[in-house]
Amino acid sequence: MVRVRVATWNVNSVKQRLPRLLPWLDERQPDVVCLQETKLADEAFAELLGEEMSGRGYEVATHGEASWNGVAILSRVGLEDVAPGLAKAPGFPHPEARAIVATCSGVRVFSVYVPNGREPGSDHYEYKLKWLAALRDVVAAGPEATVVCGDMNIAPADADVFDPEAYAGHTHVTEPERKTLADLQSLGLHDVVRDRWPNERIFSYWDYRAGMFHRDLGMRIDLILATEPVADRVRAAWIDRKARKGKAPSDHAPVLVDLDEAPDGDIGPVVPPPSRPVTKQGAAKLPQSR
Repeated sequence: MVRVRVATWNVNSVKQRLPRLLPWLDERQPDVVCLQETKLADEAFAELLGEEMSGRGYEVATHGEASWNGVAILSRVGLEDVAPGLAKAPGFPHPEARAIVATCSGVRVFSVYVPNGREPGSDHYEYKLKWLAALRDVVAAGPEATVVCGDMNIAPADADVFDPEAYAGHTHVTEPERKTLADLQSLGLHDVVRDRWPNERIFSYWDYRAGMFHRDLGMRIDLILATEPVADRVRAAWIDRKARKGKAPSDHAPVLVDLDEAPDGDIGPVVPPPSRPVTKQGAAKLPQSR
């Protein structure tokens, strides 16, 4: 075993986020990076980032499509047995580029971008539930040391949204969605950020609209789920909120987990913490509800 920093980040277009992604890699020095919503075909990803990644010591595995979806794994600690997609996963109507798996430093690593679901009861919502069931089947057949990283598009509990009442009637918080996530975790996967910070206000996504980020009106839908052999190695787990600040950010912040050693220390659940969050329930609504 070697010290490993694992990160997951929905970049919402790697091409648009390139001026932020490269400096972030240099600053945070993650060893394994799972990216979602790359929105690039594999050839375009290699052309755009191939030299930049190899110059930083990363091997790259991608599963992408032009303009939509897309996932990748970057690794400086080995990249073996790469498998794009999920066996028997449903499509909408065709299979989408939403998952890639590889072995990095002896750990089976999944980078996943779970379907949004759009509206409860819709065809896309049912697709989301079936896709998650397919993910569970693949993880269940995998090795003992496994991590599932990515944009799950589900807030695991009411504590993971700024106001449960604001989300009533919307996706990401419904009982069937949470049950499918719980079924996945029942394989022995630990939500390592929540396990380390059980009582903290922690978000990873904030809508671009209505000043939601500045008021810290977000939700926690980007997760790192680890089996026991990996979870036991966690020394720090946190959200890099700094990466959501400034010019042209993604609407998601990276999630980072340090295994075996925490080079920055156990620095807290959110870095840096929000300055003036709105915490009173009923004080704000979702932008799409207005």
